[in-house]
Amino acid sequence: MKKIGSVPVFLVFLLWLIGGSSAFAQAQEYPTKPIRIIVPLSAGAGADIAARIIAQRMNEHWKQPVIVENRPGAGGQIGTSAVVKAEPDGHTLMVQSSSHAANSAIYKSLPYDPLTDLVDVAMLGKTPYVLVSAGNGPYKSLKALLDAGKAKPGELAFASAGMGTSTHLASEYLLGLAGVRMIHLPFKGSPEALQDVLGGRAAFYMAPVNVAVNLVKEGKLNALGVSTTSRAEVLPEVPTIAGQGLPGYEVTLWFGMWAPAATSPDIVRKLNESVNAIVFEPPVREQFTKLGIQPAPMKLEEFRSFVRSEIEMYRKVVRAADIKLQ
Repeated sequence: MKKIGSVPVFLVFLLWLIGGSSAFAQAQEYPTKPIRIIVPLSAGAGADIAARIIAQRMNEHWKQPVIVENRPGAGGQIGTSAVVKAEPDGHTLMVQSSSHAANSAIYKSLPYDPLTDLVDVAMLGKTPYVLVSAGNGPYKSLKALLDAGKAKPGELAFASAGMGTSTHLASEYLLGLAGVRMIHLPFKGSPEALQDVLGGRAAFYMAPVNVAVNLVKEGKLNALGVSTTSRAEVLPEVPTIAGQGLPGYEVTLWFGMWAPAATSPDIVRKLNESVNAIVFEPPVREQFTKLGIQPAPMKLEEFRSFVRSEIEMYRKVVRAADIKLQ
C-alpha cells in the first residue's frame, strides 16, 4: 500500500476530503452568530458610514445582527490590531478606508503585517476627497490658501484624520506639489478634524466628500477643490485640484473590508460575493449616490492586487513629499 511518510495514501485523501467538506459546510452555514464589523476610525468617518450601510443589508439578508464597532486611534492601528487578533471564523471583520494602505507607507513598523495578517475581502466603494476650509474663514479659493501658506511657511496648520491616514498623505502630496510647508494636526477621525477647521484652528482638511458635502451645502465649509481628475457628482460646482495649477494631483478615497488571515477561503468568498451584490442594491445605491460614493466591486484576486498597488502608490507619495517615517 502506498504511503505518504508513514500514513497510507487513502487515509490522507480521506482526511483531506473530510476537511474540505467541513470547510464547505461551515461556509454554507455562515454566519451562525452576530457579526462584528470593527471600524478603526471615529463614528461619522467615511468608512464608518459605508460600513453601517452595508451592515444593515447584511443583517437583513442573513438574519443575524451585524454590529459596527468604532475603535479609533493611532491612525487606525488600534482597531486593525483588534481584528488581526480576533477569532478567524468570519464573525469579526474590518471596514477601513484607503488609510489601510497609507499606514504601510508612512510607518517604519506596524503591530501587524497588512499583507499577511489580514485577508482582503471586498471593495465597498470609491469617492473623491474635497479640500475644505472654514466657511467664515479667509480662504475662499485654493490659490488663496496656497498663497497664504507660501507667505507664512511652517505657520499655518492642516488637519487630518490621523498620522499616516490617507487624509494625511493626500494633504502632504498636495503641499509637496505646491511647494508649501504647513504644520500637521492629526486627529482620531474626520469629525474631529472638521471641527478643528470649523473652529478656525486648521486652515484646511482633505475631507472625504461624503462627510463634508452637507456642511459645504450649508455654507459652513468652503470647498476649494476635489482630489480626482473629474468633478464630484454631488459637488459639480467645485473644480478639481488638478485643474487649478497642479496637473499631477490625483488621489481617490476608497473603502474596503478585511478579515483575520486564517479565515476560511470559502467564507471569504461568500463575503466577497455578498458585498459585491449588496453595493448594487437600490437602497444602497441611493444612499451611496447621496454621499458621493461610487460602487466599485472587485473579485477577490482583483481586490488583493488593488490593495498592493495602493500601498506602493502611497510609498511613492511619501518619498516624493519627503515625509519622515513614523
